[in-house]
Amino acid sequence: MNRRNLLRTPTRLLAGMVSALAVTAWAAGGATAAPVAGPTPVPRLDLDRYLGTWRQLAAVPQYFNLACARDTQANYSLDPQDNIAVRNTCTTWSNTIDQINGTATVNDRETGAQLHVSFPGVPTQDSLDGPTNYIVTALGPEYSWAVVTDPSRISGFVLARAVSLDADAWQQVRAAITAAGQNPCLYLTSPTTGGESRIVPLCVA
Repeated sequence: MNRRNLLRTPTRLLAGMVSALAVTAWAAGGATAAPVAGPTPVPRLDLDRYLGTWRQLAAVPQYFNLACARDTQANYSLDPQDNIAVRNTCTTWSNTIDQINGTATVNDRETGAQLHVSFPGVPTQDSLDGPTNYIVTALGPEYSWAVVTDPSRISGFVLARAVSLDADAWQQVRAAITAAGQNPCLYLTSPTTGGESRIVPLCVA
């Protein structure tokens, strides 16, 4: 296998998994007569503590991050309108930096943990105001890690301040994912320099 095909293989694998996840979600939705309640947000999100840089340590594969090979990060800061400026970056399979900038607005003033994130030019996500698509469902001690999903549970992200978590923290993360109504096996680890180097299901990591 030449280098070009080797670099493309993880993308093809992840693309297949995304398609399978979409079909599974569609089938599950079609088989359910009554709507399922969305995941519960954390009781209160302290935005000042949540701002800053987060490293993605695991995620449910999505089409928009198939180009990311490692070091996927999100940086949150306040903009002049008191919204949240979002800057997502990663290193691609061709060893270049990929980035996208967006804006997050808080939809849930009671908890502060349900937001709408928008990215200009991205279909269905280019409007500053919109329905919730980002829910913080769990937080680690001192905001050391977070679990994020959406009302339909199609997406999922494990974010952390550090490049890795210890075994006890990972156990808490898996429990939080399950409590949010998701399967940890649908999450794949995200390679991070100085941390995990593999892409494997979180349930076996």
